[in-house]
Amino acid sequence: MPQLEASPALDFHSEAYKDAYSRINAIVIEGELEANDNYKKLAEHLSEHKDELVKLARMENRHMKGFQACGKNLNVTPDMGFAKEFFAKLHDNFKQAWDNGQVVTCLLIQSLIIETFAIAAYNIYIPVADDFARKITEGVVKDEYMHLNFGEEWLKANFETAKAELEEANRQNLPLVWQMLNEVAVDAAVLGMEKDALVEDFMITYGEALGNIGFTSREVMRLSAQGLAMA
Repeated sequence: MPQLEASPALDFHSEAYKDAYSRINAIVIEGELEANDNYKKLAEHLSEHKDELVKLARMENRHMKGFQACGKNLNVTPDMGFAKEFFAKLHDNFKQAWDNGQVVTCLLIQSLIIETFAIAAYNIYIPVADDFARKITEGVVKDEYMHLNFGEEWLKANFETAKAELEEANRQNLPLVWQMLNEVAVDAAVLGMEKDALVEDFMITYGEALGNIGFTSREVMRLSAQGLAMA
């Protein structure tokens, strides 16, 4: 069973692991909570998709409870204060866009950036997770691809009118991802998650999403590179 042999050096019950896990676990809990709130808000603006968005919000709430259980399983108390600060800039940008009625920006932040960030993190975490967390995370990541797909499909259908706002929203928000990756790199490494792998997985998934929406390969390269120097 190669999965069980993926990270023989990791001691899931060491103080160093549990300390790092307290922040990583809090980040995924807060990320799912933010997503739950964001999809509820989007359901108000996109009334024709209300039922689907409410369903996505419920899924994110279920994910949050799953990750809370992962922390309890290791006897770790998540550092929610750290996690709220970690997401603060993206949270504020989403709120500002929401207050301004900028649905395209809200979708880029939640359905592209946050979902892609989550997918990258979960994909890199699964091979090095403890058995309990692996099972939870494998179920969650399948759902996240559905959430990413919702944003892709809506933005693709509205691409011509959304393109300029997407480019501006990308310019403002993508650099935040690199700041977030840098902030969490040390803790992630303690959990067996390499920063380079996280960056690569994020770049691939985010670039594919931009291409699926309607950007050309050249445009995807330009948009994906914004803020990359900080990675």
